[in-house]
Amino acid sequence: MIKPLAISLAVASALPSLAAAQELERVIVTGSNIRTTQKEGASAVQVISAKDIAASGKASIADVIRSISANSGNSYNEQYTGSFSAGTAGLSLRGIGQKNTLILVNGKRVSPYATAQDLQEVFVDLNSLPMAAVQRIEVLKDGASSVYGSDAVAGVVNIILYKEFKGTELSAQVGSSTEGTGQSEKSAALQTGFGSLAKDGYSVVFSLDAQQRDKLQQDQVAWMAGSDFRGNANGALAWVPANYLNNDPTKLLGGLQGPLQLQPYGAITPGKSGTVQAYNNAQYKTLIPGISRIHSSLRGTLKLNEDTEAYADLLYGHSRADQTFGAPLTVGSGLRAWNNARQQLDNISVLLPVGHPNNPGATPLPFTATLFDLGARTKRDSVDFFRALAGVKGALAGWDYDASVGRSGSKLEETVNNFVNRYEFEKVLAEGSYNFADQSRNSEAVRNRLRLSTLRPAESTLTTVDFNASKELAGLPAGPLGFAFGAQWRREEMDSQTSTAVLSGTELRPAINIIQGKRDVAALFAEFNVPVVKDLNVNLAGRADRYSDFGSAFSPKASARYQAAQWLLLRGTVSRGFRAPSLPEITNSTSVSYGSVIDPRDPITPTQARGVTNLTIANAELRPERSGNVNLGVVIAPSSDSSIGVDYYRIRTKGVIDTESADNIIANEKTAPEKVVRDAQGRIQTLYRQYANQGDRLVSGIDIDLRQRLGLGRWGKLALNAQLSHVFKFEAPLALGEPLTNGAGNNYFGSIPKWRGVTSATWDIGAWASTLTWNYVDGYEQTTRENERVKPVGTLDANVGWKVTPAATVSFIVQNLTDKRPSWDSSTAFFDFTQADPRGRTAAVKLNYKF
Repeated sequence: MIKPLAISLAVASALPSLAAAQELERVIVTGSNIRTTQKEGASAVQVISAKDIAASGKASIADVIRSISANSGNSYNEQYTGSFSAGTAGLSLRGIGQKNTLILVNGKRVSPYATAQDLQEVFVDLNSLPMAAVQRIEVLKDGASSVYGSDAVAGVVNIILYKEFKGTELSAQVGSSTEGTGQSEKSAALQTGFGSLAKDGYSVVFSLDAQQRDKLQQDQVAWMAGSDFRGNANGALAWVPANYLNNDPTKLLGGLQGPLQLQPYGAITPGKSGTVQAYNNAQYKTLIPGISRIHSSLRGTLKLNEDTEAYADLLYGHSRADQTFGAPLTVGSGLRAWNNARQQLDNISVLLPVGHPNNPGATPLPFTATLFDLGARTKRDSVDFFRALAGVKGALAGWDYDASVGRSGSKLEETVNNFVNRYEFEKVLAEGSYNFADQSRNSEAVRNRLRLSTLRPAESTLTTVDFNASKELAGLPAGPLGFAFGAQWRREEMDSQTSTAVLSGTELRPAINIIQGKRDVAALFAEFNVPVVKDLNVNLAGRADRYSDFGSAFSPKASARYQAAQWLLLRGTVSRGFRAPSLPEITNSTSVSYGSVIDPRDPITPTQARGVTNLTIANAELRPERSGNVNLGVVIAPSSDSSIGVDYYRIRTKGVIDTESADNIIANEKTAPEKVVRDAQGRIQTLYRQYANQGDRLVSGIDIDLRQRLGLGRWGKLALNAQLSHVFKFEAPLALGEPLTNGAGNNYFGSIPKWRGVTSATWDIGAWASTLTWNYVDGYEQTTRENERVKPVGTLDANVGWKVTPAATVSFIVQNLTDKRPSWDSSTAFFDFTQADPRGRTAAVKLNYKF
């Protein structure tokens, strides 16, 4: 399905002479600014063509890119519903985070998403990018800061759109789950173009694609609907105790109401006794949001003269994601609201006053209650993305040059419903006008007083000016000496706010991710391609970046490519890279989020996890993360139909930016008590955290690329392809100051399976083209639970295409052919959404028509 560029070595190495090679068109491959006839360079580049994309049966550009084997962990798609960036999708090459993989469109940067993922990750949302306009995708699996600057530590994905397209192509696809979940999906695309640069002196290409998919709730998936996981390792009845008094779930407040049922406390929390009122949270849990997206792309090129052409492209995307944010709000101990003047959280009293209908006693009574009659809390994220870019490129005085200016942006509007008004809550509590014990008696007027809807805006913009030029400086005995240089200026801006209800202290239990900052970046870069002897090329590159906030960074790179024989290529690179501190890490930012800790000094539950609030702030003194990359590879191509590529990578990063772990803060509370806030009982309420340059991280592994094409005579042709990635090490400290611990094959640092693989077989015979793809994710050790290993999982995808007429093709697509269930992972309640998909088998029909 997906072919590595290494395979093209078989074609290039079979050329009979250098003279024949010089007749080939010189092109720029991702990772270099120098034009070359060598399709295979010193770094491994995986190419996904438009034909490969169609054969995959995937409905979005994000699904296509995220399926590659080098996407080894710590990347998220819209399954991450608890995020500040719900509905998005990113890519994490080598598992070191989306912020370390650079996404380009036509070799140029685009704006990151409007706000940050996990508070600090600034990333490009793949769901905002067009699908129909893609001619190919090049994935550089090597550090490339020497060419592109920050964020290219793990690699680069360059999405290349059609420059010319003749005719018009229409497609429509309809599909749904076969497992009774009720989830359906529809998509359509238009691609049209006219004009030829060679014949007409101009070309125009326009594309439009749209996608709609229903929301998937946990209670729609049979094996998760009951939230009863007691048959799995370390599993329990994942119901939520609610409506009780004095912080004791066995002291019931009122009777059964709404979704509440009586359950043994020990079934929910092993070791406990008694009976509790609890509810199944599955009906309030969105596994995959409902989405609707539309993308458009317009690209025009005008030939000014024989040596010069002007170009412009415009990208626009609109996407919407709808989800159930969570169950109705639970009020109880630890309830907070934001105090903007103090930049802290205020504690909200949750006590039934004397005389309240639910308090028969003579003293105020602590209680916990879920406000079921207000309804589930819902969220909708609406995003508009654009990029406008114009430039001129050509040849002048022996130089090939490209100059452009661009503006890109991402704008988010997030609306939430059925949150709770803090001031009205305090009033109805004091008045006794809201019945917590029997919510059926509450009037709709009182409910509406409590309900709160808010709007959270966020925007990110990127302005760029780029120039680069290349030339063959001299003819050396082994070939021409290539040289390229260039400059770049860009301005990065992010303005991610919270709602006015949060700032005024009106919203109860607020989540906040305020980011407000901008910076300018200027860079100079240069590159030499030196033919040392016949068949041996050395490439030297360097880039100097100057940031207006933290200062400077320099990124050098040296690589070598040796064509040892027609069938054998040896290659390697050594480079330094960097990731600049993101705007939420270094600029004016504040976040409030929620997590859980085990506190050995907790007076009530010292051995059990307890929910806490995290307040995280930026650090203006941060330095960039510095990385050292080593890549070594070999490609064996005994014929034009066969190739084997093996590439080793090693990335060591110093000064990784993160916050101190909660466990470390608690362990060192005596020396830094200001980081821990406890209530009157001595239980932790808030942890104060700040970003800092901390320890090192070492990641290493190999990529294996295999291809074999077979002619079957009257039975057509068969193409076999496989990409396998194996992680040797993923080492980082578990706490500040501790030695490195290997997280490969476990989930110390997010689940990092040792093996990931994508293997496909494509059979073409007559009017039929069929592709069968096997996606494999290795198992991993469960580090937070004893005697548990998450099992490996493999899924099969099938795509059968029938060319009904020369213009029309019908495809039958089945994803997860055998309806394979995600592997159980108790640390995530049921499965790790970064590694698996809960939808089960889905089937679709696609119609494609060209005219």
